[in-house]
Amino acid sequence: MSVATTPDSMPLIRLRGITRDYGEGATKFRALKGVDLDIEAGDFVAIMGPSGSGKSTAMNTLGCLDTPTAGQYLFQGVPVQSLGRDQRARLRRRYLGFVFQGFNLLARTSAQENVELPLLYRGESVADRRAAASRALASVGLAGWEHHTPAELSGGQQQRVAIARAIVTEPAVLLADEPTGNLDTQRSHEIMELLWRLNVDQGITVLMVTHEPDMAAYAKRVVRFVDGVVADDARNPHPTAEVAHAA
Repeated sequence: MSVATTPDSMPLIRLRGITRDYGEGATKFRALKGVDLDIEAGDFVAIMGPSGSGKSTAMNTLGCLDTPTAGQYLFQGVPVQSLGRDQRARLRRRYLGFVFQGFNLLARTSAQENVELPLLYRGESVADRRAAASRALASVGLAGWEHHTPAELSGGQQQRVAIARAIVTEPAVLLADEPTGNLDTQRSHEIMELLWRLNVDQGITVLMVTHEPDMAAYAKRVVRFVDGVVADDARNPHPTAEVAHAA
């Protein structure tokens, strides 16, 4: 898949009239009911909403893990809904990184090897994979932990490995689904600080689903879903980490 340079007037991501239906006939359920949403490059967006609001379906659509029933999804000006399965897979590998609540690390595999996996799928050489994985682990504060398995790491460290794996391909967008859901308060704030740093220092666009207002407060923008539509979309003038670093 070839993605063109985004025109100055075009956001990185644009959703227009996105609907998503599940089931058929009397059992059909519409999870998204005409979603319009723009995401600019370099933004940090928290997506919130009650259970069943459509926020996870929207995130899966943005991550090309699900396809909408109708509407238009543009990524850097390219209509994603017109891409075939293999093309969407290439878009995910090249432009998107994923972080999940459950870490999703291979249990018997070292941190280094876990982080190398996306590069292995892309066919990169052993030397290039090792160098890139080491850089990614260092960037999340885990230099020296390369040979530890997940069982030898704390929950916060495991999530850092998962984040390193997500950014090792240098994605344009990092999609984080409840990234602090399995962590205590202190580790949650450490992970949010790390995501904030990746956004500010490396310019990675961050899209994060969360149900925790204190985690959403790290974002530059909060989008709230209710009943399958965007009910509120507001800028956060004082993100938590920004205020802390300014003090």
